[in-house]
Amino acid sequence: MSVNPSRQDAPRKPRPWWLGLCVLAMGALWLNGARGIASTTNYIGVGPAAIILAVGIGLTVLGVVLIAQARRGDLVASPDGEEEAPPSRSAFLLALAGVSIPLLTIRWLGFPLTAMLAFTLVTHAFGSRRTGLDLAVGATLGSVAWFGFSRLGISLGPFLPLLG
Repeated sequence: MSVNPSRQDAPRKPRPWWLGLCVLAMGALWLNGARGIASTTNYIGVGPAAIILAVGIGLTVLGVVLIAQARRGDLVASPDGEEEAPPSRSAFLLALAGVSIPLLTIRWLGFPLTAMLAFTLVTHAFGSRRTGLDLAVGATLGSVAWFGFSRLGISLGPFLPLLG
């Protein structure tokens, strides 16, 4: 039995299987959150749980694909032989917190404040350090979305439940 020396001598690259596992867990969290949302609809027969369900299914599928790619060692290499930075676990965890926070806080903080926090966490995961601006943009986008859904007759709950 011959052994290929070039294959044995090559340093083994780390396989970030944990990335797929985290995406899979995030999908499971979204699917669980979609179960708790009432399926009442007032517009085109699609309720608020439909988007959360679609995101959960998508994340679950992507998590499985990432795990399979990591096991085979098929994760895409950087083009032109550039040095590739290792995946940042802290950035991934910040982004995970940002997309998970709506499932945990929307009922008692309301849509605009939850969107503000989620937006800020995700922008920080991507490297932003302008917290004040990120909070303002998140609050603005969340408020505009809340009013837009309200005009369509879709209730996202009270605007600011903390205020009563």
